[in-house]
Amino acid sequence: MFNYDNNADDSNIITVDFSTPKVAVICINRPEAKNALNILVRKRLAETFSELTFNDDIHAIVLTGGETVFAAGADLKEMATATSTEMMLRHTERYWNVIAQCPKPIIAAVNGYALGGGCELAMHADIIIAGKSAIFGQPEIKVGVIPGAGGTQRLFRAVGKFHAMRMIMTGVLVSADEAYRIGLVSQLTEDEQTIATALQMATDLARMPPIALQQMKEIALLSEDVPLNAGLCLERKAFQLLFSTEDQKEGAAAFLEKRHPNYVGR
Repeated sequence: MFNYDNNADDSNIITVDFSTPKVAVICINRPEAKNALNILVRKRLAETFSELTFNDDIHAIVLTGGETVFAAGADLKEMATATSTEMMLRHTERYWNVIAQCPKPIIAAVNGYALGGGCELAMHADIIIAGKSAIFGQPEIKVGVIPGAGGTQRLFRAVGKFHAMRMIMTGVLVSADEAYRIGLVSQLTEDEQTIATALQMATDLARMPPIALQQMKEIALLSEDVPLNAGLCLERKAFQLLFSTEDQKEGAAAFLEKRHPNYVGR
């Protein structure tokens, strides 16, 4: 677990488990507030993802809120009386950007509620694995605002205009099954298997060539905002670049020799 400059009352608000080789499991630990994303939680998440970004021993990340709830949204107590200027000066986008820019594969393991900021947090992952009783939603309209951390942008890209408009305009809550059908969730599992399933997938990813995974993630995300020809060019250049890595030579040799490859990230 990371050591932070904070008092004992909040030192465990984010926990990190390194017991699985090459995998970090980040858990939001604020059960008394259903893991509501207050400023402190967002700051700790940003600090954690920043450290993991530069930790060469970690090749994949699982993000969860535990067995019963992922994150039930922002902490309304911190925002109820805030002014526009106060909200702007908080610069919470800086915390979110650290997660969005993490080059390593991120798997969100979602149990229970993933609402508002919790749904947006899950969408910062590359893969979302949800327990069958998980609930997703962007209900900000019901308290007089709109999503402010990607709910009107990432959701559109994930599920398309018409599903996204229904969710953000009505604030409707969406079951895990519906979230899977519309493309918001990658895989469904039994509630008690959500974290284990995500951990197994992260373990599998951690065995993959890390440079290739990072290039794949970077190109895929960049290509959301560029024309097809530009995206194809980015893909082609990254493909060609990987032929200078030791991992590419190891992968090709292992295939020809009918053995398991040993990737080292070089």
